[in-house]
Amino acid sequence: MTPPPSDAGQGGFVTIARVLKAQGRVGEVLTELHTDFPERFAERRDLFAWKEGGERRQLQLEEYWPHKGGMVLKFEGVDSIDEAERLRGCEIQIRAEDRAPLEEGTWYVSDLLGCLVVTRGEPAVEVGRVADVNFGAGTAPLLVVKDEDGREVMIPFVESFLEQVDLPGKRIEMRLPEGMLELNAPTASGKKIRPAAKRRQ
Repeated sequence: MTPPPSDAGQGGFVTIARVLKAQGRVGEVLTELHTDFPERFAERRDLFAWKEGGERRQLQLEEYWPHKGGMVLKFEGVDSIDEAERLRGCEIQIRAEDRAPLEEGTWYVSDLLGCLVVTRGEPAVEVGRVADVNFGAGTAPLLVVKDEDGREVMIPFVESFLEQVDLPGKRIEMRLPEGMLELNAPTASGKKIRPAAKRRQ
C-alpha cells in the first residue's frame, strides 16, 4: 500500500500547489507542489486561488513549466509583477471531483482527515480522529490522531496495521502492536497516502 496522495482538502476543493512569489515580469508565479501528478497541469486549465479568510478566485491557466523543484504558473489576466504578488501565499486548488483517480489501496490525505481511528482487539479502542499526515519521519507516513482532549498520537499508516478504511463512514480500523498508543510525537503536515511507499497527490 502507498502513502496518502498529497492534497489538502477544503470545502469541496483540493490544494495542488501554493504560490511562493512572483516569478518573471509578466505575471508568472512560482509555486510549491502539493500534488503527485504535476503532469496533469496539461489538462487542468480551470484552477482556483484561495487564501484563508479570503474569497476563492477562479483562474485560467495559460502556461506552466517546472522550475527548481516547483512549478511556474501563468494565469490569464495576471500580467504584471504587482498582479502576481497579490497571489503570494494563495493555495492553488481544483474541485475535489477533478482529482486524478487512484489505484486500489491508495487514498487522498484530504479523505482521511477527520476519520475516526479504531483499534481492533479486546477491547476495541477509539483512538481519535485523523488531524494530519506526517511524511519524512521514515519509510511510512504517520497518521496524526487527536483524541477528544486534544492529545496526539502518531500511528504508522502501513499495510500490516491496516484492517479497513471506510471513507463513507469516516472510519479507519487498525490492529496495532501493544504499547504503540503510548508513543507520542510532534506533528507535521502531509500529502498523498498509500500505506508505506512514496508521498503526494
